[in-house]
Amino acid sequence: MYSFESRVRYSEVDHNKYMDLSSIINYFQDCSMFQSEDLSVGLDYLESKKRVWMLSSWQIIVNRRPVLGENITIGTWAYGFKGMYGYRNFVIKDQHGQVVAAANSIWIYMDTVTLRPTRVFPEDVKAYGTEPRYEMEYADRKILVPDNLEEKDPFTVVKSNIDTNQHVNNGQYVKMAEEYLPESFQIRQMRADYKKSALLGDTIIPHVSLSDTKCTVILSDAANTPYAIIEFTA
Repeated sequence: MYSFESRVRYSEVDHNKYMDLSSIINYFQDCSMFQSEDLSVGLDYLESKKRVWMLSSWQIIVNRRPVLGENITIGTWAYGFKGMYGYRNFVIKDQHGQVVAAANSIWIYMDTVTLRPTRVFPEDVKAYGTEPRYEMEYADRKILVPDNLEEKDPFTVVKSNIDTNQHVNNGQYVKMAEEYLPESFQIRQMRADYKKSALLGDTIIPHVSLSDTKCTVILSDAANTPYAIIEFTA
């Protein structure tokens, strides 16, 4: 497992001083990026190969949210590569070694010239190695879309949503979807299925289904084609 240590910052917590889900996702993303950079297979390497890893799906389980000032360790490891896919786990542990959040993620290896998935060759991922996958209840990748969806006001993709791949970062979709959660909703699990990339200036139309224990948010384009489907479970 690759890991780094941190301390929960004021900028990473909500009004109750608990780390928000967006910050958990940012830590996971940063951890995998740090590993790739330290192994010399990071952004510059991928750019030279005309390749990029695109996140296809998240499943994040939140056992408890770290609090302001708490010391934490963030870890990640790959547990498999097959065809065009890479599979990666993440954990956040507290100072006692207890897992406060864990995640499964599926990535697609993309050719940046053709903009199509491409096969992962052994030399592409040899530096990562693989470890056994984390013991958790793995959800299906496909998210069931409810019938009782309510359309919300559309909004436009702005510069702060865009990452180094020149499209909306995967964590930004989750942050957008969180806006439709009730104040009292305590997230125990989040799943995200990414369908296509939104670009600067695109219009996003949210469709929301809400119950006491589940909130599903579909972020779509003007033709109702989803960019991302996000499911929160209390």
